Amino acid sequence: MHKTDVAIIGSGIVGLATAYQLMQRFPKLRCVILEKENQPALHQTGHNSGVLHSGIYYKPGSLKAINCREGKKAMEAFCSKEGIDYDMCGKVIVAITENELPALENIYKRGQDNGIKCEVIDREQLHEREPHAAGIKAIHVKEAGIVNYKQVCQRLVELITEKDENEILYSAKVLAMRRDNGRVILKSKAGDVDARFVVNCAGLHSDRVTGLSGQKPEVKIIPFRGEYYELKPSAHNLCRNLVYPVPDPSFPFLGVHFTRMIDGSVECGPNAVLAFSREGYKKYQVNVADLFESLTYSGFIKLSAKYWRIGAGEMWRSVSKAAFVKALQRLIPQIESADLISAPAGVRAQAISPKGIMVDDFLIQETECVVNVCNAPSPAATASLNIGKHIVELLSKRF
Repeated sequence: MHKTDVAIIGSGIVGLATAYQLMQRFPKLRCVILEKENQPALHQTGHNSGVLHSGIYYKPGSLKAINCREGKKAMEAFCSKEGIDYDMCGKVIVAITENELPALENIYKRGQDNGIKCEVIDREQLHEREPHAAGIKAIHVKEAGIVNYKQVCQRLVELITEKDENEILYSAKVLAMRRDNGRVILKSKAGDVDARFVVNCAGLHSDRVTGLSGQKPEVKIIPFRGEYYELKPSAHNLCRNLVYPVPDPSFPFLGVHFTRMIDGSVECGPNAVLAFSREGYKKYQVNVADLFESLTYSGFIKLSAKYWRIGAGEMWRSVSKAAFVKALQRLIPQIESADLISAPAGVRAQAISPKGIMVDDFLIQETECVVNVCNAPSPAATASLNIGKHIVELLSKRF
């Protein structure tokens, strides 16, 4: 039996950031992290594109907007202090047609409301920054950047475990939780943990762990796979930094875009298709129970009815490289199929309400002893240190 003050379920970047912030504010407390894999950050964090988001898209005053702005500053400071490479390279959000200009203006206004350093630029100024990008107008977001979140997590693990009182248990999938004399007993594959308080940062399985805590989850996680290509080195000159489209207001994802990674490679994508498993990183990877749960959930059925045409297009891009290339050419017309090689996919834990609404903001549910992070979509990695700080603040009221 491992006895601790706080048990954190999940060692993705949000779980690690929470443990780190707990250690900073309450250095005498003991923390145990339970991770079901044999190493940290293997899922959403490990498949992250590495963008330091500015927060330009998010509704002013929302948890996303607040945590992204403050979290990005904290992440920059952490990387500078710990010697982790990052690059505030900036990005452009590009309007291709006249019809997209009103949406571009709305994004710019939202950026101003959120206090973000950005400017509207014309075609000539766009080509100075991205010579091969199409577009008649764009927003240049100076504050966007790139970083390696795996490296961030490696350093967080080192800092957390430097303190003898802290521990990370691997291969420790949580199977059950129960209350016992004001404490929480977690049964895991690596043994039991006795904790005063629990934080659920289980990502792709956060709703299931919320159920184990005795609380009914308000949403269900539906996994969406994002598939990518990568530019061959010979085509790296086609994209200097980050090139994004104006988001389609009728579709809840950002659309395919170009991302220069911190190692110099350039990622192209993603599309967004239903994954047949919560950890379905490969196209034909199926977990029958996960798939049945998704397909029979009322929220997913309602969502599918609303977006079936767009969803069919995403699925077509999944099976047709030519269709994927065509989508990319809208931003950078010189891209050719021969310039692209397949890259690893990621799976997004998308929380969907029973009414078929994609939950856009961070969502936290609480009980007396448990804080459940039920939804932490992008920009969770950028915002992670501030999300961790927020969770510790919630816990501090119970100490």
